[in-house]
Amino acid sequence: MKKYSYIGIAFIILIFGIYAIPKIVAKLKPPQLITIAKVPPFKFTNQDGKLITNSFYKDKVYVVEFFFTTCPTICPKMNENMVKIQNEFYGNNEFGIASFSINPTHDTPQILKEYAKSHGATLKNWNFLTGDQDKIYELANTGFTLFAGENSDAEGGFEHSGMFALVDKQGNIRSRLDEFGNPIAFYDGLDPKGVQMIKEDIAILLNE
Repeated sequence: MKKYSYIGIAFIILIFGIYAIPKIVAKLKPPQLITIAKVPPFKFTNQDGKLITNSFYKDKVYVVEFFFTTCPTICPKMNENMVKIQNEFYGNNEFGIASFSINPTHDTPQILKEYAKSHGATLKNWNFLTGDQDKIYELANTGFTLFAGENSDAEGGFEHSGMFALVDKQGNIRSRLDEFGNPIAFYDGLDPKGVQMIKEDIAILLNE
């Protein structure tokens, strides 16, 4: 009886190994990051009144979000998580963040500077950007395909995506693939899992 029991146990272990080991290896393997699109040229003013273009982020990996300072809903959580990302790569000159205001009429450089200070945004390569609203919306909706728009029925008067975009050193929007091999495109800035994923993928791009 014992002999057959041992054989049965060995068989179960073998079957487990055949099915489980590839999945374990896949989880340990760094995710493949594909290119989604090229970031179009942009030119906006930051919280210090300086003109910022794509060239500022040349040879840098950076995260992009669209927000507004008076947002009463998702923006505080987004920027709380963005600060966690900032802190993960603090001191790395090849890392940056770009936060584009979708309410530039209100969000002047001075307002953005106060917002950055009050929310713990101290990374020197973190720009809070304002400028022509139509151009910001074009960048959001067409350049990144991250929705942003005015809506008088929405809390705060604006609607926007809570997703973060990841850009590599060559100015390409990048993302990992999901379990079915499809690009996730963007990272959920409200979800701890999304924040962890983008941290992991920033590290990958920094080493490319």
